[in-house]
Amino acid sequence: MNKKQLKIGMIGTGFMGKTHSNAYTLVPRIFDVEYVPVLHTVCARNKEKAQKFADQWGYKNVETDWKKVVENPEIDAVDICVPNNLHAEIAIAAAEAGKMVFTEKPLAIDVAQGEKMVQAVEKAGVRSMTWFNYRRVPAVTLAKQIISSGKLGKIFHLRAQFLQDWTISADVPQGGPATWRLDGSAAGSGVTGDLLAHCIDTAMWWNGPITRVAARTETFIKERKHADSGEMKPVYLEDACNFLCDFENKSLGNFEATRYARGHKAKYFIEINGEHASIAWDLHDLQRLSYFDHRDESALRGWRSIHVTDGDQPYMDNWWVPGLAIGFEHSFTHQVADFMKSLSDDTVAGPTFKDALQTQKVCEAVIDSAKENAWKNTNAEKMSD
Repeated sequence: MNKKQLKIGMIGTGFMGKTHSNAYTLVPRIFDVEYVPVLHTVCARNKEKAQKFADQWGYKNVETDWKKVVENPEIDAVDICVPNNLHAEIAIAAAEAGKMVFTEKPLAIDVAQGEKMVQAVEKAGVRSMTWFNYRRVPAVTLAKQIISSGKLGKIFHLRAQFLQDWTISADVPQGGPATWRLDGSAAGSGVTGDLLAHCIDTAMWWNGPITRVAARTETFIKERKHADSGEMKPVYLEDACNFLCDFENKSLGNFEATRYARGHKAKYFIEINGEHASIAWDLHDLQRLSYFDHRDESALRGWRSIHVTDGDQPYMDNWWVPGLAIGFEHSFTHQVADFMKSLSDDTVAGPTFKDALQTQKVCEAVIDSAKENAWKNTNAEKMSD
């Protein structure tokens, strides 16, 4: 009865629209929050599709024009779940209308658009958030806490990879609602913005800014049929990307992403090595954190597998009894819960647009490095914790 409402306007009804809607629904049932998300309006160009989505998830209203969502005085926050090239226009308009703004990753199609989005939310004085959800996997959050405590000592290396195999066939089209991620005009970049952005965000959250990069990219299939026109068109996005990097703390990084790793659907692996200890995490076993500490007794020294399900580990006191796992979808729930808590205690729930802009800077430097076959500075800054 005493809960405050945060009325959500959702733009987009695809996969991410589902994950976010699920998170909004779960938060007040699982977390003790003062602010409760209310599914107010969902927007999609196809009204029938939008209405079906609204009926399934419980949105009260349907729109086919995003501008009407932004202009609606009843809506408190606009959540943008559409292709990357549409993020900036909607986000800037929402900020100017005084709305809180959330957007899927990457922040924008390039740094220039991202900077305008940051300027818009800062000028309007509204809150912003970008959905880098893997930060909120309990094992990844626990790793952040261990690293911040100094237990690893001086950091030497960080390596990350995100492997998929869904675009190997030349018959997979580009463009359209299902495969816009293969269309350069909609996505901006290929695996760099889609997959490596997650790795980069986690890496800099754990280990500080990446200062310079040297990259290599490849597009294995040069032409694909466009889903809308049926015409064969050039592919302007990279199918695979490898890059080396320097961190501000003088540690070295090694990153890899591809959609051509047969047998991998979503293998996201990240490891960090320090003078005393190492940490590794794998999305395929997301509830476990691997930890090695050289200070252990030599006869018993080895990698330990920490099952992150106990009540004294991040987020888990809100869920089931120790030993029972949660999944991918709960990382979004945790992000919403943290944002709702930040409204109550007037803190910042990252990653904000400004944080996401740092990842955008690295992604753009990676693409430029590959094009010019040269090291590139990123100008990335420290992210908020």
